[in-house]
Amino acid sequence: METIVPLLEIIRRLRGENGCAWDRKQTPSTMWKCLAEEVYELEEAIVKDDEDNIVEELGDVLFQILFIMEIYAGSGRFPFDRVVNTVAEKMIRRHPHVYADSQITSEDGLNKQWEAIKAGEKRCAGASERRSALDNVPGGMPSLLRALKVSKSAVKAGFEWENLGQVLDTAVSEIHEFEAALSKDKDDAMVEFGDILFSLVNVARFAGFHPETALYRSTSKFEQRFRSMEDAIVEKGLDLKLMTAEEKETHWQTAKQVCAQKKS
Repeated sequence: METIVPLLEIIRRLRGENGCAWDRKQTPSTMWKCLAEEVYELEEAIVKDDEDNIVEELGDVLFQILFIMEIYAGSGRFPFDRVVNTVAEKMIRRHPHVYADSQITSEDGLNKQWEAIKAGEKRCAGASERRSALDNVPGGMPSLLRALKVSKSAVKAGFEWENLGQVLDTAVSEIHEFEAALSKDKDDAMVEFGDILFSLVNVARFAGFHPETALYRSTSKFEQRFRSMEDAIVEKGLDLKLMTAEEKETHWQTAKQVCAQKKS
């Protein structure tokens, strides 16, 4: 706790009588948005493996969490100790193979044990016996992350393809349905497009990587190539908007080669 005391003192001063007007008026409802932004900035730093930025963004995320905790503690809702003790007890309870005598020999066994303990916690908390496997998926998650969470929850309940080929076949089928819907109804086409995205999320999950990370890297790759193409076009005194499709393609292919050479 000693290492976070300076941060707590800063937060309390900012929210104090002679502190910052902006910090004083913040609530948990307003601060979660700041926390979400910082988490995405941390993700970017981690994906880029930028150590200095990782350190900085970890600090920003920690600061936002402490800020929210201090708002609750300052209003008398609950103290810091309750948060710390609750998560500590939960982690110990959910790892009986470490803290007790449970014997687990596989990752599948670990996952089943984890889910069984979670289900037991819900029953002890008074939750209804009949629950959906999707009840724990937050409705406010970004759509790509929520699609993955929904998919994983369904899998844990026993709803899964047998192999990657079946998942790919589903994605191809959804593309065909999207193509058919394009000429009929825009709203139907939108839903079918969503089905394509959802099926591709499952392709990524089945293949063993996170779709958010994959999309981030692909977007970053496009951004690097586009910036390189822009620079080359400006150096030649050209205007991208006035170029022919063939000229754009030539510059795009050149940008791809330039970026590949820089990467190597």
